[in-house]
Amino acid sequence: MVQKKPLPWDPIVEAHRQWKQHGWDVEADGMAAVTSIMRAQQIMLARVEALLRPFKLTFARFELLRLLSFTRDGAMPMASASARLQVHPTSVTNTTDRLEGAGLIRRSAHPTDGRATLIWITPAGREVVDAATAAINREFFADVGLGPTDQKNLVAILARFRRDAGDFVEPPST
Repeated sequence: MVQKKPLPWDPIVEAHRQWKQHGWDVEADGMAAVTSIMRAQQIMLARVEALLRPFKLTFARFELLRLLSFTRDGAMPMASASARLQVHPTSVTNTTDRLEGAGLIRRSAHPTDGRATLIWITPAGREVVDAATAAINREFFADVGLGPTDQKNLVAILARFRRDAGDFVEPPST
């Protein structure tokens, strides 16, 4: 939830102080890092969701539409979408249900794999995701509140963290 009025203090700094006061000195910085990332995610998601609301999209629906729009023919197996978006297959199914109900995607049987279902972006889906992307690019991604160096450093730090957590592996160098 985004607050309308800023707090007169930083609650994470206060939590850090409390952690240390209670004898958790070694853990205090880790708690502050995790809490800061979680709060930043809440702030960013709220901004993105507000920009998507006029398009009747959530961020999850936007991501699936954008992913489909990037494919050569506008289609992808649901399992592949789940893997690329790094979400549970049930989430992709629920998102697909909503987008299909809105006429923004459609499903079909996979032509060679009887167990798989393809999801396709419709022309209406392309139109909506292109308009939503223009709004997000203009109103948020162009200025997320960090300078270019901070953005690059943050992405590099978080990529290293994600890689070390097993989120992905570095491609072999050639």
